[in-house]
Amino acid sequence: MNWSLDKIRQHQHFDKSLNFIKLISIVGSTEVILKLIGFISGILIVRMLPVSEYALYTLANTMLGTLVMFTDSGISNGVMALSGRVWKDPKKLGIVLATGLDLRKKFAFIALIIATPIIIYLLLKNNSGWLSAVLIFLSLIPAFYAALSDSLLEITPKLHQDISSLQKNQLRVGIGRLVLIVLTIFIFPWTFVLILASGIPQMYGNSKLKIINRKFVESNQNPDPAIRKEILKIVTRILPNIVFYALSGQIVIWILSVFGNSTDLASIGALGRFAALMAFFTTISGTLFLPRFSRLPEEREILLRYFLSFQLILFLAAGCIMLTVFLFPAQMLWLLGASYSSLSSELFLIMLSNCIGLIAAMSGNLIGSRGHFLNPILIISLNLGTVIFAYFIWDLTTLRGILYYSIFNQFISLTANYIFSFSVIISAKKID
Repeated sequence: MNWSLDKIRQHQHFDKSLNFIKLISIVGSTEVILKLIGFISGILIVRMLPVSEYALYTLANTMLGTLVMFTDSGISNGVMALSGRVWKDPKKLGIVLATGLDLRKKFAFIALIIATPIIIYLLLKNNSGWLSAVLIFLSLIPAFYAALSDSLLEITPKLHQDISSLQKNQLRVGIGRLVLIVLTIFIFPWTFVLILASGIPQMYGNSKLKIINRKFVESNQNPDPAIRKEILKIVTRILPNIVFYALSGQIVIWILSVFGNSTDLASIGALGRFAALMAFFTTISGTLFLPRFSRLPEEREILLRYFLSFQLILFLAAGCIMLTVFLFPAQMLWLLGASYSSLSSELFLIMLSNCIGLIAAMSGNLIGSRGHFLNPILIISLNLGTVIFAYFIWDLTTLRGILYYSIFNQFISLTANYIFSFSVIISAKKID
């Protein structure tokens, strides 16, 4: 037995594997705290807001996420791909980051102009008064601008695996958000106040991220036209995908906000709070696996081994989540309050859709971290086909019908991402 242990310790990959396991445990334990803080914040909001007000909160947060996705338009993918090539050079890394941030500011201006009338219209249609709609829109602006630089500023520390600094900053933001929510929700249970309470701590966190970046980046660099051209090449290739995903990714909310009612909208938002279970694995993979996969050499066996290992982790995570939902639906719904206690079957359906979506999105992000993206025409065609098919099969104006559609759509997306990912990996050069 001792001989076997000694042999394992002497293996050439033992130290690297041990360090990686330690890193996962550190990241995982911190992420548990972060997601617990976020989950408590979300549950507090669900239980304290009236159903009609929570419908507006759900809609506002969905619009914020869509607006951020439009503004990114693939810029973060381009910055990650280009940064993975020069991550050891502080000056070149600074130029890539500065160019990405400059592009995002320009995209943000365009996105905000287009989105403003849509946001106001949807809020008014879901029983918001004019004053409330305007206040909600104004509260979205600080949160929107905070989200502009957040994902870009995290790329460099992730590439250098400075995970502890990132997580300390995320903890500060999460605790600050929870404190502000607790201080305001009992006195001002309004959507615009809660959105402000979420956005202000993120603005503080971004200022700290800039300080963290100075350890690895020469931050006084100017945007570079050549780098901008390279990023825009990637943006051009995946922008149609981003636009379509921005709409189809939250199509459940969009359809219910236009054709459904505020009760169903609030219900889907409340059930979506359990998506925090997904966010834990999304953050782990985005922090540990995507930057490492981006740095791998273009060799088939190495890429395939990492990709399959990542899939195994994703399936195990999804299995654990679904088992929890199957065994404890009543307990989970109790957390949301009496208004949502009858949604056990809807809970199972939405979590199944989220699990399939988690695997599909992470697989696409993994191969996308190396600069490879699905043909946008194919993606749009597939998604339009699923919408048309679902229209004739399910009633998409009801909560149950739209959840069936969501599961079907995520499955099609997963299949397409798998076919594309394996084709890219197989086309890589083979080690002799």
